[in-house]
Amino acid sequence: MRSSRTTGDRGRVYRRCGCRDDHRRQLGTRCPHLATDPRHGSWAFAVDAPSTDGHRRTIRRAGFPDETDARIALRRFNESLPIGVVTDPRQSTADYLTGWLAEKELHLKPTTIARYRDYIEQDLIPALGAIPLDDLTRPHLRAFVTNQLRHHRGRVTVHRIMSTLSSALSDAVTGERLPRNPAKPPLISRPAAAERHLWTEEEAARFLRFTHLTDPLYADIAELMIGTGLRKGEVLGLRWNDVHLPERTLFVRATLSVIDNTRLLLTAPKTKGSRAWVALSDRVADALDDRAGSRAFGHITPVGGYVFHRHGRPLHPKTVLDRFHLLCDKAGVPRIALHDLRHLAASFAMAAGVPLPIVSKTLRHRTLSTTANIYAELTRLAERAAVDAIAWTLNTADRADLGRPACRARRPWHQNPRPHHRLAAHQTPQEIEPTTAWPMWPGDHTATTSRRDIKKAAPARSGNGLRPAVLQVGTTGFEPATP
Repeated sequence: MRSSRTTGDRGRVYRRCGCRDDHRRQLGTRCPHLATDPRHGSWAFAVDAPSTDGHRRTIRRAGFPDETDARIALRRFNESLPIGVVTDPRQSTADYLTGWLAEKELHLKPTTIARYRDYIEQDLIPALGAIPLDDLTRPHLRAFVTNQLRHHRGRVTVHRIMSTLSSALSDAVTGERLPRNPAKPPLISRPAAAERHLWTEEEAARFLRFTHLTDPLYADIAELMIGTGLRKGEVLGLRWNDVHLPERTLFVRATLSVIDNTRLLLTAPKTKGSRAWVALSDRVADALDDRAGSRAFGHITPVGGYVFHRHGRPLHPKTVLDRFHLLCDKAGVPRIALHDLRHLAASFAMAAGVPLPIVSKTLRHRTLSTTANIYAELTRLAERAAVDAIAWTLNTADRADLGRPACRARRPWHQNPRPHHRLAAHQTPQEIEPTTAWPMWPGDHTATTSRRDIKKAAPARSGNGLRPAVLQVGTTGFEPATP
């Protein structure tokens, strides 16, 4: 018997079951037990909704325990249709991630969207897309991570995939679509950054001398990155309109990005603080002046064009990296990443004693902690230099007053410890009588002389007032010296 009721809004609520006939076909709403047993089957709703192609389609959702829950779900679904949001109680994870990605395209950079799309379409949807979003649990995600690592997927890649999923689910929690985010806390920790092997000052100078003779274009790129700490994309996207050689400054306005390794475009800098003025040294200004002259590929660079280009077109980052590694081999220096030239700027500046806040401002980091975390090894060297500078300052003051540095660790070993350093009675070591006489130290005579000796050493009166008696070391104790 069919049990169906139409609501005041679009759609209908009905009861159905999963019983089958002799031909193994589901009876649905035609099951005779629905009329006799009120607890048989479950409640469902059906409603027509527009699809992405403009045609209408019927959405059916079942599994509600009673009619009230089914009506509430149908009402929420109808309320979301006028504003273009489909609040589907049985929405799949694939549908949610696809809609989330389409929404993020309006706010994020194209390079970020391209990376998110790869992770969602190639990894998350094939593995988790068929699971209803409300049924997605932490065991599902743990199994996904384990399977990826078992198939030798890189931990960095798996961490980025899970970070993308966690960001999408966090938006679902913020929009009250989910009660909690099953991807938090992270199931895989962020892998530690690989150890950097930077050039020494001699290797950097050797590379620059070699490239200035063999490939001036890449020599000037390296000069600009090492001399200012600019990022690779900021250097390749630099235009002459943003370079002011008379003032020895340039303005970072955009960065050259590549999407799918095929399409180049200019995007906003990495952070808000990255869009700023950058000072130029005389050496870097000379390198840029060479780019503006006739030696730049035999012709004058067009006004407003790219500073580093091939016949007016920007250089592809992959081509620049391959050429850079080839020049490293020819110059006899170790291969490093092109971005490591930016790290060289920080390394050389901190080795020269430039304070960490100034280095952070030069690199245009968002916070000082970012600089400290990235260059932890260099900051440890700076900390060593700082404590050494403090010790040098105190030793210099001691030499000026005493003629030698005074250190608390050099205090005579026989002096009594300070009160907070005293040992318990049962831990006090047994004193051994020295074989030679101890020297006189302030405060020790009260512990090594008798009351009679102290009375002898009392200050004598004179016509001019109290005169302290001078003590001298004798064979039987401390006696007043004859004035």
